[in-house]
Amino acid sequence: MLLQLTYASRPFGYDAMMLTGILFDARRCNARDGITGALICRDDLFLQLLEGPEAAVEATYARICADDRHIEVRRLTRRMIADDARMFGGWAMRDDPAASWVWSRAEVDAGKPEQASEDEVLGMFRRLPAVDVPG
Repeated sequence: MLLQLTYASRPFGYDAMMLTGILFDARRCNARDGITGALICRDDLFLQLLEGPEAAVEATYARICADDRHIEVRRLTRRMIADDARMFGGWAMRDDPAASWVWSRAEVDAGKPEQASEDEVLGMFRRLPAVDVPG
């Protein structure tokens, strides 16, 4: 069994260079730790899904909570999944700029990520195409 965890946070100091740094660090550490996942990102929202060995995912989440590039980190879902049930098994960290189908800025400000059901949160990630070249 693997742990699948999602969280939302607000970026602090968001720009292309910061995002590149986050993705570089995530891909390096996740490949090392057997973690896969995806990051939906824009200047007011990070929405991330992590999946992998329970201890490794929890340690990664703890590092994210302590990372000053993330503020207001809120865990949204946590569930155990079968080894073959990864949503992003080919990706150390898939990234996608949050398009119009992700909550609006007003919805994020009003706490919609925290109010969303597990199905709604995971549905955000199911909308990402998983066929691109893994990164």
